[in-house]
Amino acid sequence: MRSDLMKKGIERAPHRSLFKAMGYTDEEIARPIIGIAHAHNEIIPGHIHLDRLVDAVKAGIRIAGGTPVAFGTIGVCDGIAMNHKGMKYSLASREVIADSVEIMAQAHPFDALVLIPSCDKITPGMIMAMLRLNIPAVVVSGGPMLTGRHKGRDVHLVSVFEGVGQVKSGQMNEAGLAELENSACPGCGSCAGMFTANSMNCLAEAIGLALPGNGTVPAVSAARVRLAKHAGMAVMDLLGKDIKPRDIATREAFENAMAVDMALGCSTNTVLHVPAIAGEAGVDLPLETFNEVSRKTPHIASLIPGGPHSLQELDEAGGVPAVLAELARGGCEVNLGVMTVTGRTLGENLQGVGISDPGIIRSVDNPYHKEGGIAILKGNLAPDGAVVKQSAVAVEMMRHRGPARVYNSEEDAQAAILGGEINKGDVVVIRYCGPKGGPGMPEMLSPTSAIIGMGLGKSVALLTDGRFSGGTKGACLGHISPEAAVGGAIGLVNEGDVIDIDIPNRKISLEVGDDELERRRKDWQAPAANITSGYAARYARMVTSGATGAVLRD
Repeated sequence: MRSDLMKKGIERAPHRSLFKAMGYTDEEIARPIIGIAHAHNEIIPGHIHLDRLVDAVKAGIRIAGGTPVAFGTIGVCDGIAMNHKGMKYSLASREVIADSVEIMAQAHPFDALVLIPSCDKITPGMIMAMLRLNIPAVVVSGGPMLTGRHKGRDVHLVSVFEGVGQVKSGQMNEAGLAELENSACPGCGSCAGMFTANSMNCLAEAIGLALPGNGTVPAVSAARVRLAKHAGMAVMDLLGKDIKPRDIATREAFENAMAVDMALGCSTNTVLHVPAIAGEAGVDLPLETFNEVSRKTPHIASLIPGGPHSLQELDEAGGVPAVLAELARGGCEVNLGVMTVTGRTLGENLQGVGISDPGIIRSVDNPYHKEGGIAILKGNLAPDGAVVKQSAVAVEMMRHRGPARVYNSEEDAQAAILGGEINKGDVVVIRYCGPKGGPGMPEMLSPTSAIIGMGLGKSVALLTDGRFSGGTKGACLGHISPEAAVGGAIGLVNEGDVIDIDIPNRKISLEVGDDELERRRKDWQAPAANITSGYAARYARMVTSGATGAVLRD
């Protein structure tokens, strides 16, 4: 066993003594030692209950004959960090999480791992470590939050963000916003909707690194606790069979995950995280791969924020297994021979699986959209690509041409939107918000929600070299690469320049001649860094483009 490095033989008597200082018996030390990496804390709704799941995983490991050893990692709540300096640390935390799990599992050579994340950067960070370490491992997330209810309708966190714009535009008063604030987030779990956290937890399941139900079983349900116990038992089975994460996370498995991404209309942040995770498995996923999969995968589940249905409803309709089964039945490219953490192939897992509610998960013959939820656009404004969640864009905005309204920070743009300075037809440009320029590629949920709340969602587009929350809807194009801070064309846009957006044809163009752009480039100067010390400054020096997953240089 790998753990023999720290427990077996006369030379390891001091090590065993330290285990016994914590109350471990000889019998427990002799068994396989299974690390449990968790992110329980008291600042994230998706993590407040993870201590209960840690206990459930421990029970599953003990049932199957192992000794569980839990340790914690950090976690950032994107919602609480939104629209202030804290958001500059969110994406950057992914690398710290991955590194911290790697450190713990190398310093203490566990025989296997169970990883218990929940929210935006924690899930991809832990999966990156899982693949980097490549010892038997299972992911089990905290699960999605239930939607709230307010005046007879489903509400969620983004409803509150949009409510701010509604108050500013006179559509709601402050008392109404306070009522909404009290109703929108009814309890623990990853924020309700196909936002980034739930997207990544569904994709972990689609890759095969998590058990069926991981992405959709509600956080508050007893089924989530049972799932955690089964994860503890499953990791012992994987250890016995010597099935490792890289045996599961093959190129074919990532293609399955991208198909599910498109079928569900997942967050645009998957375009950052999936390539970064794949890189840890030695699999290259160029940005254009997302377009290739999107073109041939229909969008068959319309989920919050772009559609009406919740994660709970998706779960009731059959969840990710039903989506995969329907894609396979309909002739879409699903690789059924890939291995999963169940110890069986995907095809074996899908035997007898079908859609329980065709009103929520449609057939491939009757999709919400013929193409998948995400599109990659290119052009002179984004030579290396830009990403849009096309399933959440109004039909009127699939093609848009308008004058640029240019802002060098999210704060300035937010003030202009809420101040009524943006007109119908405008294209709001927010720049110097990329991986280096932000630093940390901050999310833009506040300005995008303000546009929706102000009633401009069907007439105004927003472009940024930053990124968007999975809760964003509308004609919002992010990850524009190269970013402004390294001299990308988005840094050369002037107020009033005309920008043409053509989502169906995957094009984005700045209607300025090459000669003029070259003249502007000669006059351009990189702005001073807005954080000059500490982790964020180091991150800015080391991070790569959003087009390559914003990973750190070796």
